[in-house]
Amino acid sequence: MKIDEYKRRGSSIRRKPNESMRAIVTITVGVVFGFYIGVSFPAFAPSKLKLVPSIDTFLGDSYSGQSTQTILNVISVTRDNVSTEAQKLDDPSEIFVSTNPRGAERLPPAIIASESDFYPRRLYGRPSEDLTLKPKYLVTFTVGYNQKENIDQTVKKFSDNFTILLFHYDGRTTEWDEFEWSKRAIHISVPKQTKWWYAKRFLHPDIIAPYEYIFIWDEDLGVENFDAEEYIKLVRKHKLEISQPGLDPSSKGLTWQMTMRREDLEVHKEAEEKPGWCNDRHQPPCAAFVEIMAPVFSREAWRCVWHLIQNDLVHGWGLDFALRKCIEPAYERIGVVDAQWIVHQGIPSLGNQGNEENGKTPSVRDRCKNEWKMFQDRVANAEKDYYKSVGVGSMDHEANWVTPDRIQ
Repeated sequence: MKIDEYKRRGSSIRRKPNESMRAIVTITVGVVFGFYIGVSFPAFAPSKLKLVPSIDTFLGDSYSGQSTQTILNVISVTRDNVSTEAQKLDDPSEIFVSTNPRGAERLPPAIIASESDFYPRRLYGRPSEDLTLKPKYLVTFTVGYNQKENIDQTVKKFSDNFTILLFHYDGRTTEWDEFEWSKRAIHISVPKQTKWWYAKRFLHPDIIAPYEYIFIWDEDLGVENFDAEEYIKLVRKHKLEISQPGLDPSSKGLTWQMTMRREDLEVHKEAEEKPGWCNDRHQPPCAAFVEIMAPVFSREAWRCVWHLIQNDLVHGWGLDFALRKCIEPAYERIGVVDAQWIVHQGIPSLGNQGNEENGKTPSVRDRCKNEWKMFQDRVANAEKDYYKSVGVGSMDHEANWVTPDRIQ
């Protein structure tokens, strides 16, 4: 028994060096094979690849109807693009610049012109000599021909430093040429649409980038006590990014204390409202608030506000309560210019629309109220989803949304 046991132990001792040798050989072969694989593929810089598309590619609007399949398709296309880009990086004869605007990756960066303007151009001569004047500001009006006299008086309050842009909701454009300024203005005609519908489609920030300030005004404003150049001076002086002229107390539909003109001030940025209307004195409608009838935006503020405008909520109700999200601190950078004031005449224009159904004609005003509630819900839900996605608990970032019973 002892001899057999000795033999077994000896055999075990002899096997251990063999197993160690096999392990060493296996590791060596693995290293050599890995090195061979590494040098067999062309090198490229992973940091230059966009492996995941920007979240706004398919999540920018949670109400856009994107399906799961759509998102999967985006990911699939992105995977193909990554493969293509890896190939391009190894071929210097092919242009592919990932930092270019989306869709322009195959163009040399020096040729990219992502911004445009509303400056008319001649059809002859040298392009560099086309423009004798480049207006610094833009003013837009959404108009019908019936208000031509009022618009004529308003436009005369704006100097040659302003590009005049008319959005025509009644389809009548050529008749305006009775006014000399109309021949130099930009006219865009789409019947029966609101100014926020036009703004979303024709005032993209890259199109109006040359303009320092953008006025987006209604057609029914009295401007006897308004001068646009003086208004700009006050906006600059008080560092306002979003503003409006003060409303004369005689204005129709005057709802908010914040937008009412004060006689003893150049500008004001806060107001006292009815009890219970402002949970926070720094939030709308007591501060960080202007109305949507005659707002004025800086170029930087408009770049954010344009994205805030909803494609399908065309009346813009509720937008004024959310403008503060584009400015920080909003209660310091949003205000009302009292020294330059206007009168809201309250002239109805697009109020009667739709065909009668079951003895009732659809109400534009009802849709306005519904859009206000829809916009409020979208903003609130989007913020909740965002904070949840980044692991932050309950955040009280909601504006002082006004209930429908307070709407006049």
